[in-house]
Amino acid sequence: MKKATLIIALILVISPITYSQISNIEKNALLDLHKSTKGTTWNVNWDLTKDVSEWYGITIENNTITEINLSMNNLTGSIPASIGNLKSLRHLNLSFNKLNGVIPSEIGNIKSLVTLQLFMNQLEGNIPREIGNLTNLKELVLFNNFIEGNIPESIYNIPNLEVLHLSSNKLTGTISAEIKNLRYLKTLSLFDNEMSGRLPKQIGTLANLKELSLANNSFDGAVPDEINQLLNLETLLLFNNNFIGQINPSIQKLPKLLNFELINSQNSIKISSNDRNPITQITTISQ
Repeated sequence: MKKATLIIALILVISPITYSQISNIEKNALLDLHKSTKGTTWNVNWDLTKDVSEWYGITIENNTITEINLSMNNLTGSIPASIGNLKSLRHLNLSFNKLNGVIPSEIGNIKSLVTLQLFMNQLEGNIPREIGNLTNLKELVLFNNFIEGNIPESIYNIPNLEVLHLSSNKLTGTISAEIKNLRYLKTLSLFDNEMSGRLPKQIGTLANLKELSLANNSFDGAVPDEINQLLNLETLLLFNNNFIGQINPSIQKLPKLLNFELINSQNSIKISSNDRNPITQITTISQ
């Protein structure tokens, strides 16, 4: 009798570890993702007869899905709206696939998201303004897609954002002065888009910024002197824009600046060679 009781106790302890008890809503959201991205053609497919805890790229904690990592897995198709039902998801990585269509606005329902990585796909349409609802988001990485339109104003209200990487898309419009709200931002990468207008001086308030990549756009006007306040800046890429005037030579004294590329031609940026910081590597690119 004691032996039987011990066996039952062990089963009760082991069962929650062996078999996940995620809700039908969450499981159906995964099944929708599998179907809409042609799961039978993935590099690593899911065995739908097995428990969700055994499905490739899925992390489960406390009987809820907390991470999906299907990077480089030959996903082809669109992201279903039901992805927004994964209310405990912290990390979503669908990069290096063949996803098309738009980013569903329902993704803004996943308030727990910390990282959203959809780069190196074929996504199109606008960035949904609902992404601004992701108040826990630290990384938004969407580079190398076909995304168009303006950066939604709501993005500037994500309080903990550290990485905003939207390069190599078809984005238009300007950088809002509300960029000042992203005080934890470390990477602002917008190169190779169709953005324009003057750079807001509020960029100079981003004290944690390490990378500012704005090359291959149509930004114009003078480069604001406030950029010289970015004491943690390591990379500054400004080439192939329409900047005019003379950049403040004190930018060369930024203590951590290692990679600075600019245009050096008539009516474009010019920079003094005096007092150059010896640890700063400056590249001038002729037009």
